[in-house]
Amino acid sequence: MDRSRLEAFSDGVFAVAITLLALNLTVARPGHDTLLHQLHWPVFVAYLISFFMIGIVWVNHHVLVRGIAVVNRTLLFLNLLLLLFVVMIPWATATVANYLAAYLGPHGSYALRDTQVAMMLYGAVFLGMSAGFGGMFEWTLHGERTYQRLPTDKHWAARARFVGGGVVYLIAIVVGNFNAVAAFVIIALVAVYYVVERTPGTGQPRDSPAADSGAGTGPSDGF
Repeated sequence: MDRSRLEAFSDGVFAVAITLLALNLTVARPGHDTLLHQLHWPVFVAYLISFFMIGIVWVNHHVLVRGIAVVNRTLLFLNLLLLLFVVMIPWATATVANYLAAYLGPHGSYALRDTQVAMMLYGAVFLGMSAGFGGMFEWTLHGERTYQRLPTDKHWAARARFVGGGVVYLIAIVVGNFNAVAAFVIIALVAVYYVVERTPGTGQPRDSPAADSGAGTGPSDGF
């Protein structure tokens, strides 16, 4: 399979997923309640977190794939695993936002357990996304699959950065079982971290076509 088809299909999925997030930003028609009361902050914060998460994974997916020299069946299914969880992000975002808004409202005690479960689901989707991307990254470390292989002595350091994000999501899931708001903050901090932090990834030689545009020659973030 041509690498461009993998990129094109993935880009389409990312575009749909990130667009669906905005559909959760709705308010009732006039007369139901004041507009100010309908603007619940958990909804907008969850939107921002998920938007940047999808954006980060799209950027890193581009960098990683541009460094890949061959595409095989295993990579295609690892990519599908990643996209499986990416398309679940809008649903998980809407679920956690609605239950957080209910929990923080005047009758929040009635929604406590459901909010905790919703937060655990939210964290689980990001954990799955992290596993999918980590699997793709691990695939690039073996054989002659990239234009420029990551030095062997840097493999474990890079793995630690990728697995690190998954470990934090796992922690957030556990915390969410007891405190949904604290778990929400943890996941938000992961998004901030991966916006500003970078970890070694695969690259392309300077004489490759993609290297002329700077794609794939720098490091790639983890999840």
